[in-house]
Amino acid sequence: MAKKGNRIQVILECTEHKNSGLPGTSRHITTKNKRNTPDRLELKKYNPIMKKSTVHKEIK
Repeated sequence: MAKKGNRIQVILECTEHKNSGLPGTSRHITTKNKRNTPDRLELKKYNPIMKKSTVHKEIK
């Protein structure tokens, strides 16, 4: 049986939107296995404010 407690919730924030100076933020919540991926996640997600897919990086 698999051990519990390896998956954690992480918040992804848009890097392009943050640098553009536009108001608001684009954030997504997802989970990751901290044992398999100890580094920060970096995924392409849709940003509704900029109306395109952009790179989102894990914060905190």
